[in-house]
Amino acid sequence: MAFRSLLARYAGKGQPLLAVITLYFMAILLVGLLLEPLARRLHMPFIAALVAGGFAVSQLLVGMGLDIGLRWHHFHDLVFYVFLPVLIFESAISLDVRILLRNLFPVLLLALPLLLLSAAITGALLYFGIGHPQGFPWTTALVGGVLLSATDPVAVTELSRRLPLPQRLLTLMEGESLLNDATTVVFFILLLSVAVGHDRIDADLTGAGIDFLRISFGGLALGLLSGVAGCWLMRWLDRRRFIVSVLAAYASYLAAEHWLHVSGVMATLSCGLWIGHALRTDPDIDARSLLPGWEQLGWVANSALFLLAGVTITVSMFEQRWLAMLIGIAAVLVTRLLSVWLVAWLTSLVPGQLPLSRADRAVMVAGGLRGAITLALALSLPLELEGWWTVQSVAYGVVVFSLFVQAPLLEPLVKKLRHQGYFGARKQP
Repeated sequence: MAFRSLLARYAGKGQPLLAVITLYFMAILLVGLLLEPLARRLHMPFIAALVAGGFAVSQLLVGMGLDIGLRWHHFHDLVFYVFLPVLIFESAISLDVRILLRNLFPVLLLALPLLLLSAAITGALLYFGIGHPQGFPWTTALVGGVLLSATDPVAVTELSRRLPLPQRLLTLMEGESLLNDATTVVFFILLLSVAVGHDRIDADLTGAGIDFLRISFGGLALGLLSGVAGCWLMRWLDRRRFIVSVLAAYASYLAAEHWLHVSGVMATLSCGLWIGHALRTDPDIDARSLLPGWEQLGWVANSALFLLAGVTITVSMFEQRWLAMLIGIAAVLVTRLLSVWLVAWLTSLVPGQLPLSRADRAVMVAGGLRGAITLALALSLPLELEGWWTVQSVAYGVVVFSLFVQAPLLEPLVKKLRHQGYFGARKQP
């Protein structure tokens, strides 16, 4: 009897697939718990160990002839409506808004105009490199370019816990990752609508710009309202502050997506930033009752997402799309180098802005890792998108490169720069 049939038999006739997903999710969390101490012993990035562990488990099941009947598309709603709000809110609530505002100019450069430039260049390199306009049109290439432009705040946070980086550099990297994740999701949805022919936006640039502003600022406004309401409730329901913050995060996301049809990611981002700022400035709200809980939720979401990525990786991806993966990796590295160089140059032209040192630029280039958001968007690609398999394979290849090549090189790079006297102090304004 197939494994899926066995689970369906015990789950009953109502929702067998839901029971399978629940059991599978519990198994994923157990594997994550077991992998964390192993990763520390092996001096391996935890998220890389998760991907490797998920892949090993899936290959073991395949080798044993077991098939639970789940495929990546079964997890679309779980990824987009359960994991994504947690990932965004947990990163936002941990970011100090005051330091972010002092470095807002370079962060906005990286998260808006340079993000668009990176996406366009990456998309062009994918389109001309792959060279199959019939099966891989321009719109699909641009969807891939946007998808690959999101850097991972989780990797930066993990790096900051282990390495003595200056606070300004950490804020730049975390702020960039958080804001460009939000703008990436907005651009991704707009381009995907055009690529698959659903809910088409205006073809002209003016119409597209208006749609972007409406979706983005509408989400930000709703998130601020949710954050203000959440802070008020937390002062009143002081024993249930963590639950209130969870409700605020999900309410802002779901209301934005399904009620106002604006960006849920932007809403959750601004809600998290507002509540995070209140935790640092309002004496009536105790951060100790919120931050540990969100750290645990963030761990669950990241562990499940990266393990899911490992489970859904197939050997055929690397056999059939290895050249497209190499093109994607090269495109991401080139555009990252260009973006960091441009933001350093533009920042030096603005009076009152602290310049980016050579060491800052080196860490920002090497630290532009792709991870959770890239995987979440790759897992949400619809089958109607022409060339979706190629885009998903490229995304997986780039994330695997980030986790197993870039991430292990970051620590020796930072230690070398610190030994040379670049990073003498951890905290800087």
